[in-house]
Amino acid sequence: MNYIVGAFKPPCDIAITFSDARSRKQIAVKNDSGRTVMVPIFQSLETISGEVSVAPVPGKRIEHLGVKIELLGQIELYLDRGKFYDFTSLVRELDIPGEIYERKTYPYEFSTVEMPYESYNGTNVRLRYVLKVTITRNYMGSIVESRDFCVRNYSPAPTINNSIKMEVGIEDCLHIEFEYSKSKYHLKDVIIGKIYFLLVRIKIKNMELEIRRRESTGAGSNAYVETETLAKFELMDGAPVRGESIPVRLFLTPYELTPSYRNINNKFSVKYYLNLVLVDEEDRRYFKQQEITIYRLLETPQAS
Repeated sequence: MNYIVGAFKPPCDIAITFSDARSRKQIAVKNDSGRTVMVPIFQSLETISGEVSVAPVPGKRIEHLGVKIELLGQIELYLDRGKFYDFTSLVRELDIPGEIYERKTYPYEFSTVEMPYESYNGTNVRLRYVLKVTITRNYMGSIVESRDFCVRNYSPAPTINNSIKMEVGIEDCLHIEFEYSKSKYHLKDVIIGKIYFLLVRIKIKNMELEIRRRESTGAGSNAYVETETLAKFELMDGAPVRGESIPVRLFLTPYELTPSYRNINNKFSVKYYLNLVLVDEEDRRYFKQQEITIYRLLETPQAS
């Protein structure tokens, strides 16, 4: 039995390293096997370089038809798990056909790589970037090793950021206005606003503000939408009276948000909504939803 297990062990160890791994910021992600690993963070138009080390098992040699490294940007829809859609594909040939007897190191470089989309791991979709090394063999299967990395892209603060003002009500029963200071927020921003009660003829028990993320994948008959409530923030406990004003101050930092994504490679979108919920004494729920835009700001100003 030990002989059979050993027969399927790879004939070499492949290590993929980054040239600036020590100085570059890293983030924890889960790999395909479910283990948490640390991966470096890049942004679009950066150069990705490093080394690939191939170390044969002592006493073994590897006959191959060539060694290559690929930089791939991939989208995987979980309804079609195991099938990747490549939106970025770059290849560098590392070695010509031959044999490897001892440890061999190959430098690689991908200059100013365009990586337009951020890494994303959602409920039904994953967008990832990976370095993939392939040692092609004639009769036996190719030897493949992969190394993930993360991409984050930053945006300047928007020049136009209008406030949100809306009204909601039930005829002759309830009339409220809510106002938020802006409609676009960076990931470490704070939502500031006010709720005005203009007419109150129902007994309201409490009011809360929710942050909801809506992930849309596919299209047509294969379209699928998943809505997730990421935060609930209680604004009021007890019955309001006419003319009362309730302040809103919700910090985004504690929550695991991503930027809003619009029709990424025609495969998925991610939108965020502020959902105002009122609950009366009979546990009936009244709500009003408003879309907001989330973006990643390079230099985050302090919340005011």
